[in-house]
Amino acid sequence: MEDDPGIAGEIQKQLSAWGFEARQAEDFRKITEEFSAFQPHLVLLDIMLPFYNGYYWCGEIRKVSRVPVIFLSSASDNMNIIMAVNQGADDFVAKPFDMGILTAKIQALLRRTYDYGIQTEILEHRGAVLNTGDATLRYEGRVLELTKNEYRILRTLMESRGKVVSRERLMERLWETDSYVDENTLSVNVNRLRKKLDGAGLTGFITTKIGMGYLIE
Repeated sequence: MEDDPGIAGEIQKQLSAWGFEARQAEDFRKITEEFSAFQPHLVLLDIMLPFYNGYYWCGEIRKVSRVPVIFLSSASDNMNIIMAVNQGADDFVAKPFDMGILTAKIQALLRRTYDYGIQTEILEHRGAVLNTGDATLRYEGRVLELTKNEYRILRTLMESRGKVVSRERLMERLWETDSYVDENTLSVNVNRLRKKLDGAGLTGFITTKIGMGYLIE
């Protein structure tokens, strides 16, 4: 996330030459939505950005993911470095920087993270973020605790967003986790999940398609 198009373009060009798939942020008001859609393995983040600064977005990313974050900034005094680390940053590179050094730091951090760590997938819709690492749903600063069945149902629907998921498919997914549910039990779980979503302000999040199944549009 770099608001200087010249710097952002050069970083993207150089990283692409090294075989990385790099993407620039497009809307600095919707960074978490873009993060959820792209699901990067690493984030480069400037401090000074339009609307909200890099510290804010690093904190928002840390609510849903352990993806490594490197700050790039000309404001490289000790206080800014400390603030970046306290917000969850993994490294800090001062501007101006050598592209070779930045690339080496990226490669080293990716090796350390994904050789020994577990990647956390997040799914986002209408501002609600489902974290597959801790099986929680976050919306507008609130954390909704889900039961195992509620989580599996919601994850299946969010993975198939825009498509109808049959009741049979949902039951199969629950059976995969040793939850042998019948038609009535599935209905109870879906209704309980809907009440939690409604209570959090996510009214109509799950749509019923009569005779077909359920849908997140």
